[in-house]
Amino acid sequence: MAVDLLLGLQWGDEGKGKIVDVLTADYDIIARFQGGPNAGHTLEFDGIKHVLRTIPSGIFHKTAINVIGNGVVIDPVVFVKELEALDQFDIDYKAKLIISRKAHLILPTHRLLDAASEASKGKAKIGSTLKGIGPTYMDKTGRNGIRVGDLELKEWKIKYRQLANKHEAMISFYDVDIQYDLQEMEAEFYEAVDRLKELTFIDSEQYFHQAMKAGKTILAEGAQGSLLDIDFGTYPFVTSSNTTAAGACTGLGIAPNKVKDVYGIFKAYTTRVGSGPFPTELFDKVGAQMAKVGREFGAVTGRPRRCGWLDLVALKYTCEVNGVTQLNMMKGDVLSGFSTLKVCTAYKYKGETITHLPFNIEPENVTPVYTSFPCWKEDLTKMRSASEFPKELNQYIDFLEKQLEIPIQIVSVGPDRTQTIHR
Repeated sequence: MAVDLLLGLQWGDEGKGKIVDVLTADYDIIARFQGGPNAGHTLEFDGIKHVLRTIPSGIFHKTAINVIGNGVVIDPVVFVKELEALDQFDIDYKAKLIISRKAHLILPTHRLLDAASEASKGKAKIGSTLKGIGPTYMDKTGRNGIRVGDLELKEWKIKYRQLANKHEAMISFYDVDIQYDLQEMEAEFYEAVDRLKELTFIDSEQYFHQAMKAGKTILAEGAQGSLLDIDFGTYPFVTSSNTTAAGACTGLGIAPNKVKDVYGIFKAYTTRVGSGPFPTELFDKVGAQMAKVGREFGAVTGRPRRCGWLDLVALKYTCEVNGVTQLNMMKGDVLSGFSTLKVCTAYKYKGETITHLPFNIEPENVTPVYTSFPCWKEDLTKMRSASEFPKELNQYIDFLEKQLEIPIQIVSVGPDRTQTIHR
């Protein structure tokens, strides 16, 4: 059996959690392969809104097993709060949720390091969520990290103490005013670790190998977005992991030739949280309307998202990097009623018109070239079939499909599970 991937194609916040929730009924296993609790996968059904940070988005279905892969970094404190939020919904997560022993742990001092590093940058800060994710990945690549499997060893606290001492020395080096009570933070951390140890730890690469041999269907769930990939994103304003398709192989221990379909998720417009270049960003009332109607605030951070027109140059790039086979367009309903829609189809770059993403897309280097479209006036949120779509929406979708040369198979017309239309 093959593995399907589900990825965000922009700067995150595309609506991946909703689509995973919709697709879970078709899969035996949902596996998260990278990122940390800066993810905010929002699911809405039965009048209740759920936000998941680390736990895969298939957790609300009774049949699927949910796996946290080795490429994920886990903050036990945040993770336990997620578990507690599930308690009221009678979910047997001890049976349905398993964790790779090779996943790295976010320590209290990682969060402090994150805050100290960001504070030291002043106006040059990269927009970190301050969750300790970057420093955790730094320790992973520096071969200093503590992994979930270490918690099964008696001497793991000795290793923790050595690393925490090193972190405190680094915090002092930054020479910024970071107030904290590490003893209090550690007490909460140790308590959360005890809860974490109640779950099942696995050698995930072997687990997936055996699952595929047994004919199990697997959906790999990404976090953040492709333009935040540490290698292929808008560096240095990126996350600390590989958010693209290749990250699923290294984040789960799955061979590349086992990957079949790649579902790419994108919004009908573009958003970005934090710092970094954004060629199609709008600073007028149109951008403000997108933000208001789309409720564009971070699910985890609460930070307002910057809004702009759909950027096809960037979207083509991420489709190519990921080998996308199917597209899902989110938040089509948000654009209802705009006087005109625009799509960026090229950039003016150093005196040329280009249709590929260049090394540097800072505003002094790039000017977007737009194609305009009439907008639909109808309220899409009540529609439940593609046959109800207004002609202007169909024209918009047809143009995108022609440009991207990939079918758009799902259109989301609202946040609820039921507001998902298959074409």
